[in-house]
Amino acid sequence: MSGLRNRVLVIACTLILWATRPLSAQTFPGSRVVPPDFGPAYLDDQGAQIDTPYLDLDQVQKPAGPAPTPRHTGIKAMAKDLIDDVKHLPSTENLMWAGVGGGLALAVHPADDNVQNYFAERNPPNFFVLGKYLGQSYVLLPAAVTVYAIGRIKDRPKVSHVGMDLIQSIAIAEALTQTLKLTTRRERPDGSGKDSFPSGHSSDTFAFATALERHLGWKYAVPAYIFASYVAMSRLPDNRHWLSDVVFGSAVGIISGRTVTRHGREFPVTVAAVPGGAAIMYVRSSHN
Repeated sequence: MSGLRNRVLVIACTLILWATRPLSAQTFPGSRVVPPDFGPAYLDDQGAQIDTPYLDLDQVQKPAGPAPTPRHTGIKAMAKDLIDDVKHLPSTENLMWAGVGGGLALAVHPADDNVQNYFAERNPPNFFVLGKYLGQSYVLLPAAVTVYAIGRIKDRPKVSHVGMDLIQSIAIAEALTQTLKLTTRRERPDGSGKDSFPSGHSSDTFAFATALERHLGWKYAVPAYIFASYVAMSRLPDNRHWLSDVVFGSAVGIISGRTVTRHGREFPVTVAAVPGGAAIMYVRSSHN
């Protein structure tokens, strides 16, 4: 058991170090002057060449990038922002994500029993053992608080802003998850209680991953989503959740992470209403 705890601690420390990495600049460089391509040289009335005009790039309209880091990331600002997050939960886009998550959960619901029977007939692989611990709030929340504390202590607002959003995303995910658990009262596969739907491990880890993606981009978020998927899947061989619990819990996490980081850049995966339903679109933009 001590070896398992050590592995959990190592992974948690790795997440903290990764999240506190120096963030790359996401804005354009300072003022610089470059000559535009005007084709042939301009001549005056006497035939003398006119100096090629120069263009100040600061005068050129730049694509909209991420919102600037908040000046204040203190405890009071975090509490105020968290209240604002709750107010922004009811939105068309969140409703669409909930619809997608609910639709997928309904689609896999007929397979719930078959999935659990599959794992029941086989010994759960040791590969998934860590997921039980890594998805707990007592691992994710301290990791988020540590990121926030490092940013505050070292006076690095971008880092403290990441930690701030990680904390808030977990808080929103937990609030939504516990409300749904009390409302639905679904029995767990192992019969240990009526709080199966949705999976809290799934919602918390996907909220964590979504908040990281919004700050660091897909290059660094892919490992976070792999981690979240691993934790979510670990709940099946552990016989603690049905497949549909895990699917909808993941959607709850995405909604939470998106709501908290709505002040950041646009999420590349967007749900849009289309005739007869909804469409999931991936939009990639580049800033040169």
